[in-house]
Amino acid sequence: MKVIICGAGQVGYGIAERLAAENNDVAVIDNSPELVQRVNDTLDVRGYLGHGAHPVTLDEVGAKDADMIIAVTLYDEVNMVACQVAHSLFGIPTKIARIRAQTYLEPHWQDLFTRNHMPIDVIISPEIEVGDMVMRRLGLPGAFETVNFAEGDITFIGVNCTEECPIINTPLRQLTELFPDLKALVVAGTRNGKLFVPSSDDALLPGDDVYLVAKTTEVQRTLKIFGHTEKTAQRVIIAGGGNIGLYVGKKLEESTSNRRAKIVELERSRAIEIAEKLDRTVVLNGSALNEEILKEADVTSADTLIAVTNDDQVNILSSVLARRLGCERNLCLVNNMSYMPLVRSLNIGDSINPRAITVSKILQHVRRGRIRGVHSVHNGTGEVIEAEALETSPLIGVPLKKLQLPHGIRIGAIHRKGEVIIPNGQTEIIANDRIIIFALTESVRQVEHLFRVSLEYF
Repeated sequence: MKVIICGAGQVGYGIAERLAAENNDVAVIDNSPELVQRVNDTLDVRGYLGHGAHPVTLDEVGAKDADMIIAVTLYDEVNMVACQVAHSLFGIPTKIARIRAQTYLEPHWQDLFTRNHMPIDVIISPEIEVGDMVMRRLGLPGAFETVNFAEGDITFIGVNCTEECPIINTPLRQLTELFPDLKALVVAGTRNGKLFVPSSDDALLPGDDVYLVAKTTEVQRTLKIFGHTEKTAQRVIIAGGGNIGLYVGKKLEESTSNRRAKIVELERSRAIEIAEKLDRTVVLNGSALNEEILKEADVTSADTLIAVTNDDQVNILSSVLARRLGCERNLCLVNNMSYMPLVRSLNIGDSINPRAITVSKILQHVRRGRIRGVHSVHNGTGEVIEAEALETSPLIGVPLKKLQLPHGIRIGAIHRKGEVIIPNGQTEIIANDRIIIFALTESVRQVEHLFRVSLEYF
């Protein structure tokens, strides 16, 4: 696949890194010489210095033969115009744009991005994606990873195995015997920093991170089995009143009247602005690094601090301070991946990386075959994929134990006509099944092959 990426920042670089590793033909455009040099020095891609929305630049990088353009510069308008030029002048089939300003995305302007006006096939809004991830984490406080698949009927979760976990040192095959009616399956784990797909004879150890696929209605029970009985947050403090903080505040107000939220915003004008947009949320003007402000927000009795300012250091340090003052849990936004080891060593709670979320969303539309959803895990070393099995798929009509799936792949669940099936060796996949699969990154190409659209299908 030939892909043009406009923007060589964190998101653009991350997408280019993933696509280049899978042997795609990737060209990256940016007007920063330093970022273009970094791309050329560290990735197997072609970096070009120029403006991503200019026809001459797109022509120079080979837009006439491109299959996809991904516009993720810092400016919404540049991203939109790049997609328009790619469509009108070069006929690029798939156009993806990152749009951050929420005014473009309001429902009554939805006709703007149609084929007859501004033909963008996929719009990525990092603020909405991150805000939705925050809400899912709040709903399942025992999980450090939470993603929904199959119209919400299936949930992918990540949990940590502590010393108190009731099922440590138990072979995974025995979990089925202990909980025969539990619709959940362990599909991957990390141990000593390394991601792996376990066999049925493997046992979980203290300190392991475990990834599971479960029927959504049984996620709470699954968390309890793994020793996580944390209560859903009712008293929440949001550090940062930007787009993400405001979005989460609105969602909390919509979700239930029992939840109480307070937002701490540094800029007075912004604090006044968001206070006018919220009904029950208390907005405090001040720094989340100010102990007195946090105490005024009643941090000592808060269930969760959500740190979503645009400064990673403020997010990390405010989480440390809140923890010291008695806040039970922290959810920290971290853009710079180099800070992740620091977050883990400080033991301040969960973290969310916007780049990883955005890259996952884009990969869903890059993957070949009938791929319905993608989520990247553990710094991109693995993916959980939702794919539709067509009649021509080699998976159809064969018991799973006879399929001889490639190494690094594990089928976690099947969604069939509204029913969730946790597979065993005798399970057979039929046409139109939605399959939730976990795959190590080096095995993703084989997953695409399993769900490819053959000519016979037409």
